Amino acid sequence: MWKWETGVEPCAESQLLLAEALGLAPDDVDVRTWPHWLPGLQAPLPLGAHHTVTALREALKTTMKRRTLLGYTGAALAGLAGQWATLEPPPAAAGSRHGNAVDAEFVQWLETTGAQLTGLATEQRQHTATLLDAHLSTVTTLITDARYTPRIGRRLHLLAAGLSQTIAWHRFDQGEHAVAGRFWHAGLHSAHAGADHDLGAGILSDLAYQATWTDQPKTAADILDHALTRTRHPTARSLLHLRKARAHAALREPRACRQALARSEHELAAAGLDPAPAWCSWMGEADLAVDSGQCLLDLGEHPHALHLIGEGLDVLQRPRDKTRGVFLTYQARACLQSGQIDRAAAAATEALTLARRIGAPRCVTLVRDLAPAFAPHHTVEGVPELMELAEKPGRPI
Repeated sequence: MWKWETGVEPCAESQLLLAEALGLAPDDVDVRTWPHWLPGLQAPLPLGAHHTVTALREALKTTMKRRTLLGYTGAALAGLAGQWATLEPPPAAAGSRHGNAVDAEFVQWLETTGAQLTGLATEQRQHTATLLDAHLSTVTTLITDARYTPRIGRRLHLLAAGLSQTIAWHRFDQGEHAVAGRFWHAGLHSAHAGADHDLGAGILSDLAYQATWTDQPKTAADILDHALTRTRHPTARSLLHLRKARAHAALREPRACRQALARSEHELAAAGLDPAPAWCSWMGEADLAVDSGQCLLDLGEHPHALHLIGEGLDVLQRPRDKTRGVFLTYQARACLQSGQIDRAAAAATEALTLARRIGAPRCVTLVRDLAPAFAPHHTVEGVPELMELAEKPGRPI
């Protein structure tokens, strides 16, 4: 499925089997028009007060029906980012005149519970998908049907944005790219309705990160150019510049990559003691070092890349296990390209063991993708054990 999402066209027989699984009649399928016969292929809704709830409901619907297989096109996402960069948020509005009243105390409880769910340790997040969906569904219903003041309405929209962003990351880590895109899209609408420019920019940068991950770095760079126009907090700007550097490295644009890395470092240093927004509060020196190393790895500077990745892993905070797993795969790749096979095997084994413990299929996939590069080195210490571990069944990915 991931191959189909990222550009590989399935054969006619596979398309017909897929249609059957989706409950579609054979007559509804024209294999010559792949992927346009698939359900869920549509443009993102334009920003505006009339579309916010619709975007939230569409995202929630994808988790219930599992029928959305394709994400938005790169051009559509870049266009949405351009719209966000120029369109002012709508005035805060009160809720339905005929609904039941929602008071600040209940909204506070919703906010506190949401923060607890999104702030759980990585290993526990694999158990929270249903709870997060239900929490967002509750908030969406309140936005639609309840009676509240404009101030309460803004808080509900921002809560919906934060929950949508978290759910999107969960789906992304499970390899459900189309569903993740729907939730980021819904989160962008909600952040815009709540007039939080930094949060909106952060959600756009998540979409850009996904674009780089799925081999669409030009789309990522275009989205980030728009997102940076309205980002204010230095930590947020640092993260966006760092993701822009990753996109330029993937495009093999060393000068633009280095400029973005320099700006990321400058902004992170400028943050000082000013508290960062919750969605990027984790951003720090470890992320800057490791992602800088990954950029240099893409640009062919293996020794310096390996040094930076190791430096970042040394200072990464322990609770961030999923990030550690991803970073370890970067280290394994760098060691492979530097000829340090035993060290690469050790890093990959640690990453795979960690990923299976915490339920992180994206990290499992990264390690398995490295397996062919280890095959010629089956006599090197650690490689047989890694290959055996990689072949064992784990969580579906």
